[in-house]
Amino acid sequence: MEKKMERRTFTLDEIRIDAAGDDKPLRIVGHAAVFDSLSDDLGGFREKIAPGAFAKTLGGDVRALFNHDPNFVLGRTRAKTLRIAEDAKGLAVEIDPPDTAMAQAVIEALRRGDVSEMSFSFRTIKDSFDRDGDEIIRTLEEVELFDVSPVTFSAYPQTDVAVRSFDAWRANAEAEAAASKTTPKRDMMRARTMQARAG
Repeated sequence: MEKKMERRTFTLDEIRIDAAGDDKPLRIVGHAAVFDSLSDDLGGFREKIAPGAFAKTLGGDVRALFNHDPNFVLGRTRAKTLRIAEDAKGLAVEIDPPDTAMAQAVIEALRRGDVSEMSFSFRTIKDSFDRDGDEIIRTLEEVELFDVSPVTFSAYPQTDVAVRSFDAWRANAEAEAAASKTTPKRDMMRARTMQARAG
């Protein structure tokens, strides 16, 4: 079954508005995602993004939107007005916003700190779950990226897809645990039966 789109939001601890030169238009520069940073609880588990998770999607046709609204396009990789790359910190983003009233309003909101979070939309290609003490950690190992977006509000992450993935992992782990408990009992009963027959 095809996995659906998910969204995650990060507070922008490094976002700036700068210009490539004196006569150049302003750019939005920062990170849309941070590697190995644990999320809040997403319903029984926490989540992190593995370095390299975006590597295969960097050549795709990705948009920069405002509030994930396709009516408010800030940039696009195909048009070379959005540049994305993985660095040591995470998913680095550089946007050349259009000379429109909407884009200028977004730039001013970012500059003032009225908008301070970035979100990205993606589809999970590969993930994994592991236990770390009492916590269960979901690691996004490979994703398909659709858009990056400065957002006004940090909506609660849309985790229904992730929860289904977690439920499937938990059911499999419980089944394996049950099988490992019953196998020794079966072996013991088989050994006793064989001893009784031999006696």
